[in-house]
Amino acid sequence: MKNYIKDQVKQSYETKIAIYNNDALLDKIEEVARKCVELYRGSNKTILAGNGGSAADAQHIAAELVGRYGFDRPSIPSLALTTDTSNLTAIGNDYGYDKVFSRQLEGMGQKGDIFIGISTSGNSLNIINAFLSAKDKGITTVALTGRDGGEMAKLADYAIVVPSNATPRIQEAHILIGHILCDIIEKEIFADGVGN
Repeated sequence: MKNYIKDQVKQSYETKIAIYNNDALLDKIEEVARKCVELYRGSNKTILAGNGGSAADAQHIAAELVGRYGFDRPSIPSLALTTDTSNLTAIGNDYGYDKVFSRQLEGMGQKGDIFIGISTSGNSLNIINAFLSAKDKGITTVALTGRDGGEMAKLADYAIVVPSNATPRIQEAHILIGHILCDIIEKEIFADGVGN
């Protein structure tokens, strides 16, 4: 059993090392972080969505921005489209589950916002539909995926593709990347460490 546990840790470590050694991927993460900072300086917000574990990641990242990540500072506007059960069930019932995020973006997204769609496969139809709605509204799109990036990577303005085919390893890397984005956004916007 201990060897199995060690193997799981090793797989997670190897995925992160693959990211560490991938300059193009690191550049993409930096590019997305800079874009988020630029949009926040224009009084915009990040909007996130995903399914299952990716829904939890969307909520986690949004909470780090709205609350705090590394130090006390004013709240940074961020919204996870996965948290309102009335919206999710009403839209799912009336329009179908494939529209649960796109319909919310139509109502709450504004030009200049950034939408981060999270999916390990990159092929979640409800995220793909949200990307299409975002483009119609002038919202920048980021695909946070794994495997080959799927359809989402083709549609997104920015695609961050974790170099793994294993769902757990991809999800672990997604939250690492989410934390990196939160850290950079917070420090860049509040460079003087407000409230620290």
